[in-house]
Amino acid sequence: MSEDAPAPREPGGPQASPVLRRMAGRGREEAHRTATPLELFFDLCFVVAVAVAGRELVHALAEGHAAHGVIGYLMMFFTIWWAWMNFTWFASAYDTDDVLYRVVTLVQIAGVLILSAGIPRAFDDGDFSVVWFGYLVMRLALVSQWLRAGFSAVGPERRTALKYAAGVSACQVGWLGVLFLPDRAKPWVFLVMALLEMAVPALAEMTRQTAWHPHHIAERYGLFTIIVLGETVSAATVAVQSALEESEALDELLPMAAGGLLLIFAAFWIYFAVPIHLHLASNRQAFLWGYGHYLVFGSAAAIGAGIEVAVEQAVGKAHVSTAAASSAVTVPGALFMFSVWLIHSRHYKRGLAQQLVLPVSALAVLACTFAGDRAVLLAGLVATVTVGAGVWLSTTNPPPAEA
Repeated sequence: MSEDAPAPREPGGPQASPVLRRMAGRGREEAHRTATPLELFFDLCFVVAVAVAGRELVHALAEGHAAHGVIGYLMMFFTIWWAWMNFTWFASAYDTDDVLYRVVTLVQIAGVLILSAGIPRAFDDGDFSVVWFGYLVMRLALVSQWLRAGFSAVGPERRTALKYAAGVSACQVGWLGVLFLPDRAKPWVFLVMALLEMAVPALAEMTRQTAWHPHHIAERYGLFTIIVLGETVSAATVAVQSALEESEALDELLPMAAGGLLLIFAAFWIYFAVPIHLHLASNRQAFLWGYGHYLVFGSAAAIGAGIEVAVEQAVGKAHVSTAAASSAVTVPGALFMFSVWLIHSRHYKRGLAQQLVLPVSALAVLACTFAGDRAVLLAGLVATVTVGAGVWLSTTNPPPAEA
């Protein structure tokens, strides 16, 4: 794979007007490349879809339909995450911030809101028609952006952009399988299409890498992590508030709320403990890191859903055992720790002790499942000790300094 990228855009370069600029690739070394207000607005609208998927997961788990809930959540979260990924990496390479670019991005936001409206129907009845249409709206906008980038470029850069446009279009047609095939085949069609979707960037950039910006990409992922964790806090707070209005079980709810909050705080600390943009040198590192965030984002959002299930079980609303309700918190909590270590933190850990902290803590959080009605509190305490151990070990053997 060639690591060449388009040359940096020079100040005062070819920009026709604020309404329409030439969509040239941005420079990998561009200074002060940060998230824009439009990107932040985009993320906030996507979290609406995350919240809807989380609510459906809560309902399924609370009713004892764990397999249906987990499979449905994994499918719906993939559609949300992948649409966010598509825009984020394109924007990092080609954001012109002109009027046309902003309008097309707002169309993509409209698409994700349509998708959000269709999640309950897809989750409960296997009807993906609204989700597919929302994806179609987003994909038409994305393809138009890639075509615009292609027509503004020459040579290998143009071919890369047109490959993206063709690949995204073909995959959108392939998703018709989830509309017309039998219900029992839909999960397998979904899996195949998800793999094909993830193959598009690797194939499109096989001969030329787009001009995504390492610091910008790292910041975008970090900001989305913050927003997802914020949604988790919100969901957990609403669950506890609702329970308090109908129950006097303070002795159970307060430890659960404290443990959940500690777990979320620790998740934030763990994720932002290392300067990951220094690791993102090329597609070889960045694609694996970016794809791995399906587990990071999905587990972070699922922690909030799990806390809601645990609260409902504590006040007698959920038809599941204490261990099952506890696992709704401990499993995503452990998965978050392990996946952050696997794709993110381990690149900056020095020595065996630092490398073992998160994997061992993930196992300890899982073990908390069997701690009865104090499982969530104990998981939060384990996560807190994990942060403390990480801080102490980093002072004795600090990571490499930022370049």
